Amino acid sequence: MLKQKHIILGITGSIAAYKIASLASMLKKQGAHITVIMTKNATNFINPITFETLTGNKCLLDTFDRNFQFNVEHVSLAKQTDVVMVAPASANIIAKAAHGLADDMLTTTLLACQCPKMIAPAMNTRMFQNPIVQDNIKTLQQYGWEVITPATGYLACGDTGEGKMPEPELLMEYIIKALSPKDMEHINVLVTAGPTREQIDPVRFISNHSTGKMGYAIARAAMLRGANVTLVTGKTNLTPPVGVKTIEIASASDMAEAVKSCSDSQNIIIKAAAVADYRPKHAANEKMKKTDGELTIELERTEDILGFLGKHKKEGQFLCGFSMETENMIENSLRKLEKKNLDLIAANNLKQKGAGFGTDTNIITLLSREETIELPIMSKEEAADKLLDYIMDHR
Repeated sequence: MLKQKHIILGITGSIAAYKIASLASMLKKQGAHITVIMTKNATNFINPITFETLTGNKCLLDTFDRNFQFNVEHVSLAKQTDVVMVAPASANIIAKAAHGLADDMLTTTLLACQCPKMIAPAMNTRMFQNPIVQDNIKTLQQYGWEVITPATGYLACGDTGEGKMPEPELLMEYIIKALSPKDMEHINVLVTAGPTREQIDPVRFISNHSTGKMGYAIARAAMLRGANVTLVTGKTNLTPPVGVKTIEIASASDMAEAVKSCSDSQNIIIKAAAVADYRPKHAANEKMKKTDGELTIELERTEDILGFLGKHKKEGQFLCGFSMETENMIENSLRKLEKKNLDLIAANNLKQKGAGFGTDTNIITLLSREETIELPIMSKEEAADKLLDYIMDHR
């Protein structure tokens, strides 16, 4: 994805500048060609030598540095750049970029670049919330800049609030997103992920071993390809992908309600969640005390969300389900495909090594009415892309 891509990292005067060293290192490991441009104030927080060591390239500071080859450096650099990220971005650089000021190497390069540009504000909460700064941010967005929302937390000045620069891992996701091929733009995709929890009492519940990794991988892959993604997810330990609308739910009925509320507007629906088939018929309002005798819990069926979607499928809508089996995988999955009016089902066998809950890999068989495609073991990210490739070819 990032191999041989030319990336400019612009760094301004902020205590958060030290975090960009980690980002530069991460990008370098992915094979990217990185040029770091620092403002004069940025050098008060971190030494340019740090970035030269990490990237293997000269860190740019001066527009008229005589130690470069004979060309207009900021223009030649801009021509070969694939994406620019200014992080951390001070209020000063935001104002300059918004109004086309060019008085140093960074601002002149920004004006010359025609590639995707991103900026990550980092400053005191009061400064960030100042109407002037907010107007400048809106101006940048109108000019096509992507403004990365600051994190909220304890700031270096001692205040608590919004204004923290996001962590390098999140900034990396924005860069990957900007550089990913966009074959799913203007397509609405709904993905469900994770387990559901069916309450027994305020302390206990019935659930399953799903970690949500497959569903989250699909949501991220669709987002990277330009889709408008909605992720309906049960409780997991995962961080929702960047740029994805996330709806968190607990029970099967919660998921049914969330899915129904937005299903009509979706072009593609992928049901990767492990939804409970049964729930306690009567959930206790207070903790059930242990007794000497046995306990029997009466169960009732939960709503068949996939069945509902198949019955109410809109014209042109593509519906994909998942089927996890322990025996007769193909036969059981084909019956599910037909019964629930699906266009595709992604099946896997829990007993196959590398295809179970909580793994980083999967072994998927894609089943439609016309064909069966057996995929080899691969990462869940790779499997997500293969699944989306098939859907885009057959929708």
